[in-house]
Amino acid sequence: MIPPSSEAPLDPLASAKPRPIIEIAARLGLTPDEIEPYGRIKAKLPLARIDLERAAKSKLILVSAVTPTPAGEGKTTTSIGLADGLSRLGKRAVAVLREPSLGPVFGMKGGATGGGRARLIPHADINLHFNGDFAAVEKAHNLLAAIVDNHLHSKKSALDLDPLTIRWKRVIDMNDRALRRIVIGMGGSGNGVPRETGFDITAASEVMAILCFAQSIADLKERLGNIFIGFSRSRRPVYARDLKVHGAMTALLREAMQPNLVQTLEGTPAILHGGPFGNIAQGTNSVVATRLGLSLADWVITEAGFGFDLGGEKFLDLKCRASGLWPDALVLVATIRALKYQGGVPVKELALPGADAIRRGFPNLARHLDNARFFGLRPVVVINRFAADHDDELALVRELCAKHEATVVASDHFARGGEGAMEAAAAVVAAAEASARTPKFAYPLDAPVEAKIEAIARGLYGAGDIALAAKAKTDLKTIAELGLSHLPICMAKTQYSFSEQASLLGRPEGFTLAVREIEIAAGAGFLIPICGDIMRMPGLPDAPAAEHIDLDEHGEVTGLT
Repeated sequence: MIPPSSEAPLDPLASAKPRPIIEIAARLGLTPDEIEPYGRIKAKLPLARIDLERAAKSKLILVSAVTPTPAGEGKTTTSIGLADGLSRLGKRAVAVLREPSLGPVFGMKGGATGGGRARLIPHADINLHFNGDFAAVEKAHNLLAAIVDNHLHSKKSALDLDPLTIRWKRVIDMNDRALRRIVIGMGGSGNGVPRETGFDITAASEVMAILCFAQSIADLKERLGNIFIGFSRSRRPVYARDLKVHGAMTALLREAMQPNLVQTLEGTPAILHGGPFGNIAQGTNSVVATRLGLSLADWVITEAGFGFDLGGEKFLDLKCRASGLWPDALVLVATIRALKYQGGVPVKELALPGADAIRRGFPNLARHLDNARFFGLRPVVVINRFAADHDDELALVRELCAKHEATVVASDHFARGGEGAMEAAAAVVAAAEASARTPKFAYPLDAPVEAKIEAIARGLYGAGDIALAAKAKTDLKTIAELGLSHLPICMAKTQYSFSEQASLLGRPEGFTLAVREIEIAAGAGFLIPICGDIMRMPGLPDAPAAEHIDLDEHGEVTGLT
């Protein structure tokens, strides 16, 4: 969790007075009859209000970041602060963000609703289960897994599935490393067919990715049917539609397909939907939520997970390519702490003064600036202020950014909310109004899969080469056999480095990016190169955040930072 940037109240939530959700909906031009309230301060939103002609006239602001420290750099906090700042400037603004996963909430990072005075409410509800979208994704995913194993067990199944080729795992919304590789079906023939499988975290589920890319219920059902399961013993590909389960999966997701409406502490509307991680999935909220935000407001602030090399690239190469969206402005969130960390300073010493470390770590920000410009975007660097930041350190970052012709603004939204973000919001408005939407992608879709991976690794990460493990090479043959070589790429790698090695800080050059395998997400519409030792099921730290979360005698959740 990002600590206070200056002397903010210890718990702004204690004095928060949420407005009725019908009032928040009214700020977006929605009537009480158009929303589906979940209690007094949450609601589901109607997809029928998506208006593509209206959406095309609104401004879309993408918030990404430098390579983060383990605690993160405050993209969500900054996104919320910017939305509040835009509202204070008289703009009709909305934040359109992802939903939190219970894995990080109970793991290392704690809650994911912002911090200080740049916060979403209801804080506890959003972090703990929210409106049930993650549960619906999990149930739909695991229904397919159960049907797969039922076909293996049934003597009447005509699919003749080969259990050794089945790629579909199960998911759970928890960090549980013990479930990465498991054996199921033990205990006799009545319990199914014994085979090796495993669990991914729900945020990495292809069903989650499909939910975020689907543009209608019909599109959702078709994409679910396109999920690749494995092969029959005669080497015929088997998809979810062959199991006749995609209709039931769609039924489970009918309410989850609707975006959720909440608010910031200052009453700015916020739309939350979907929750894929940026390091192991596409890292952005849903297409329908973004389009709905653009249909209902004039300014939309959205974010992409982790650094620009991950969530930012995927937002452009995956989400924008699939939907026709394109940002009018890009915000790169930077912190003095992150630059010091990239300069080799240990986490426990990041609060100490260190101009030399900032200079050593700045090439990391410079690479992100270069990558943004590769896509034709001119980023606004927003420095998320921390209490330990010194004025001379902020001045140094401004000086270094000026040499790269980058606009840079320090923002104090944590301590002062929208008021502290008004200067940054004004800079974003200026950037957006001066830009033209000219989409550019990192690679053409008709390039070979290996060439698309190389384009990202060499062009955006700074790699000198890529190395495909034997499993990855076998996967390439399967991808070609299935006719899926045209799909775009969703890289899965560590968020702590441009490389796949977390220890390679700063701006590494000439390294070899190791790709151990390539997963197929035919329903979502992309391929997932798994780089280095990244896991699609995270583990818990030695002292998980869950140890500090409790329910007090008044029924209030405590310890959820």
